[in-house]
Amino acid sequence: MKIINKLISVKLLFTVFTVVIFYNCKSTYKTQEFLQENIPPKPDYTKEDSWAVLPGKYTESFQEYASNNIDTLKADVFYVYPTLISDKKDIRWNAPITDKEQNEKVLNKAVLMQASAFATSGKVYVPFYRQAHLRSYRLFDKGGKEAQELAYSDVRSAFQVYLEKYNNGRPIIMVGHSQGTTHTSRLLKEFFDGKPLQKQLIAAYIPGIRIKANTYTTIPAMNVPNETGGFVSWNTYKRNKYPKKDKNWYKGSLTTNPITWDNTKETNLSEHKGFLYTNGKIYKQALTIKITDGLVWSTNPKFPLRFFMSFLKNYHAGDINLFWQDIRENAKLRTNTYLLKNNGD
Repeated sequence: MKIINKLISVKLLFTVFTVVIFYNCKSTYKTQEFLQENIPPKPDYTKEDSWAVLPGKYTESFQEYASNNIDTLKADVFYVYPTLISDKKDIRWNAPITDKEQNEKVLNKAVLMQASAFATSGKVYVPFYRQAHLRSYRLFDKGGKEAQELAYSDVRSAFQVYLEKYNNGRPIIMVGHSQGTTHTSRLLKEFFDGKPLQKQLIAAYIPGIRIKANTYTTIPAMNVPNETGGFVSWNTYKRNKYPKKDKNWYKGSLTTNPITWDNTKETNLSEHKGFLYTNGKIYKQALTIKITDGLVWSTNPKFPLRFFMSFLKNYHAGDINLFWQDIRENAKLRTNTYLLKNNGD
């Protein structure tokens, strides 16, 4: 039984970090021409089936991390998940929202390991969308741009329906990761930056993509733990490691400290609040970090089977769950601060 459990844990660990492999390998993707007849059907976000998560549509496993008094929460969380379609044999540019395999990944990987961190700060909304294949970044000029535009059109439509049907003037936490951050960043520019809706922005957590501090005109980069109305972002690598193809790829991008949430450059073990592992357990004081120009350098976290993670250099897939409890507490702090500033409205 111990051997079986160990094998299961190895499989889970591989699942969480598998996307890293694709970021570090040469592009040998097979694909098809981006043609109208290959585009999956457009989602209808007025229908609940087009949403992975709605306040009344939490899975049992997600509910374990959510507030027990969801109706008392005064804020909302709008989360856009990362790229989960990455198989090199999959020639599609975009995945339909009826793809059961992809939807399973959305719910049991991205939502469970990432969006759950915010489930005690607000009511969570997660739209299914026709996510672009991972190749869309490497083959941007060969169909990738169109694939990402299609994906963003879904996220944008979902956000518009969210505002019209669900929001009712409530404050919002915006969250994305990787491709999700690509789209969330565009939402911030289009709907919040210098717009009336900015008054409802508690904070934006947008790690996993290169973003500069001056990306937005009126939405500032936050460097105080209880600051509101701005954004935070970071990209995580193993200590003293850099992107394989370009050492300076993230140089100059905003690098928030996802443990102290201030300008502290290094942390100690006692400051780390918790890493959410795939076995559902939270491991406290599991890692230390050092902030570099564009990167969060992390030690190999202390958790079961950490030996296997020692071979990884890029911790991109763990940008959120490595700091899950740190993010959870910070999101609650910023939410409470926002509500106090606005008299609880």
